[in-house]
Amino acid sequence: MQERAPDLVSLYKAAGTSVRRHGLENARAAVYLVLDRSGSMRPYYRNGTMQHLAEQVLSLSAHLDDDGTVPVVFFSTDVDGSTDLALGKHRGRINELHESLGHMGRTNYHRAMDEVIDHYMESGSRFPALVIFQTDGGPTSRPAAERYLCKAARLPLFWQFIGFGDPDDNEFSFLRKLDTLAVPARRVVDNAGFFHAGRTPRTIPDHRLFDQLLQEFPGWLAAARAAGILR
Repeated sequence: MQERAPDLVSLYKAAGTSVRRHGLENARAAVYLVLDRSGSMRPYYRNGTMQHLAEQVLSLSAHLDDDGTVPVVFFSTDVDGSTDLALGKHRGRINELHESLGHMGRTNYHRAMDEVIDHYMESGSRFPALVIFQTDGGPTSRPAAERYLCKAARLPLFWQFIGFGDPDDNEFSFLRKLDTLAVPARRVVDNAGFFHAGRTPRTIPDHRLFDQLLQEFPGWLAAARAAGILR
């Protein structure tokens, strides 16, 4: 880390503290990042918030993943684009790609979820996946998002949703619903978490953000092993 990404050393240390606090120091996981590109997200790209989140996730993945890269999926109405974020090649990468993708559309979670599932299945990974899914509102098609999440519960994928924006926005009620969908009536295990990062996510202390990203992951690992989803 010191050689390839010295600017991320402090983030890496903060992430390591949270990894140990949650008993994940020996865990391995493929870490994905999904970023909302709906029109209302423009200010968060402009002020560097999205780049900062990507650097936080990359620093976390350095403790959990073995290849030093994070697959990133940009979505709005459809999947707008994707890239691999790599240590040492991360600086300015999010804004650079975002600006090349053109029109910012609506918010279709299921398009991005489908992209992540396909990527994971094709990767041949032996490890489970921690998918950090950022958005600033509910999806255009709620039934489709719910259906995809329930079907994906049988796969070794955990979806950690993070909301940006007004905490009183009713749009986030859907994400709270996804977080609490019944088990086993709707899905075989609880495969999703949600936390709200507020209007200014970049001001959240790093240690708090990492703790929130990892809070429900250990419980899912145990449940997924018990259900035979993980070996």
